Amino acid sequence: MFVTFEGVEGAGKSTQVRLLRESLSRSGIAHVFTREPGGTPLGERMRELLIDPAQTMTAEAEVLLFNACRAELVDKIIAPALLERKLVVSDRFWDATLAYQGYGRGLPLSTLLTVSMFAARRLTPDITVLLDIPQTVSQSRLGGRAPDRLEAEDSRFHERVAHGYRDLAAKDPDRFVVLDGSRPPEELAAVILEAVKGRWHA
Repeated sequence: MFVTFEGVEGAGKSTQVRLLRESLSRSGIAHVFTREPGGTPLGERMRELLIDPAQTMTAEAEVLLFNACRAELVDKIIAPALLERKLVVSDRFWDATLAYQGYGRGLPLSTLLTVSMFAARRLTPDITVLLDIPQTVSQSRLGGRAPDRLEAEDSRFHERVAHGYRDLAAKDPDRFVVLDGSRPPEELAAVILEAVKGRWHA
């Protein structure tokens, strides 16, 4: 089974991924956790370029770099783990490309989906957890650290991305689990664990 986490920056994904990992470690369910961009040696090197605030690139180059990372991740990590019947959890997958480069950058969704499906070998998550929070809250959660290249985009960009995620979730309600990211982390973690274990045992 394949589970992904999505949401704008500051939505609390990393906390929920960590809490789910801790719960699954206690449950005895064989699992693999990874992230996008990254997850492989090549992917982590490309991640440095993609989030470096000093880098500039076209939207098209950005898409292709993200999908190069994705192709490596599916080939080296995700597909082998699924063949071993492990539960695979990824912090982001191709929904992020549709939200950020499609709704955010304005590139054609149909083109992005074609490229993403090619890179992902047409792999689609079984569950996508979307942590949805107001843009003002997400920005405040970044704290005092310097933003990365995507985090540094203006509020209108992040509002378009958030709208994109909501639109994607509305179009695929059987796959998406949409949660209010402003709820207490432990409360969210319990709901997410129940959803994941319920689908896993089914």
